[in-house]
Amino acid sequence: MTPAQAARQLICSQHHGVLSTLSVKLEGFPFGSVVDYVIDHHARPVFLISALAEHTRNIGRDSRVSLVVYSAGREVQASPRLTLVGHAHPVADEHHEGTKARYLRYFPDALPYLALDFSFYVIEPAQLRYIAGFGEARWLSAEAYRPPENTLEQEEAGMIAHMNQEHLPSLRNYCLHYHGIDPQNVSMLGIDSDGFDVRADSQILRFEFEHPISDAHAARKVLVAMAQESGNNE
Repeated sequence: MTPAQAARQLICSQHHGVLSTLSVKLEGFPFGSVVDYVIDHHARPVFLISALAEHTRNIGRDSRVSLVVYSAGREVQASPRLTLVGHAHPVADEHHEGTKARYLRYFPDALPYLALDFSFYVIEPAQLRYIAGFGEARWLSAEAYRPPENTLEQEEAGMIAHMNQEHLPSLRNYCLHYHGIDPQNVSMLGIDSDGFDVRADSQILRFEFEHPISDAHAARKVLVAMAQESGNNE
């Protein structure tokens, strides 16, 4: 696995982080706040924020931000973590509906916010600092971090609908085989070039692909192999 793949896997496996913006109120100081996010098909964090929030006002004056995410372990300093530095801007109108659908699959309780003054923002990465553990730190360029070209943004909704309508036993077997969890209720939430996410009862489980995929055909081959490995040959 390359450092870029490891960085993408980490940010995809988490769904909240610390967003730092440049304060309007306290000139020159960084301002940190906790935000929920999902990753789009370019591995960019997308978050939903209110126009009245301090960080939104800060972004309005200066788009430079950073997002810190980490895998919570018993020793934080020994756990993987990532600082993504870039520019935050509102999601373009032509991507709003797709972003909204993806975000609400992960955070369905956010639906009422869309009737208020909340808007979707995305961070365009400039540089990333990935730390795998003690003594394992490196800078990554935005180009190196970017996932391979793929068509999954256009194909994701159809794949999710198919899996949730036709292959719930496979999803349950994935949860049991790969995570040791036997859920009552399962649903696929999203699929990207590096893996996919499943809601298993009240938690979100991440499943990583051994190699990045580029389209629905490649995804199907991997999902069938996983079904066979986990004991379901449907």
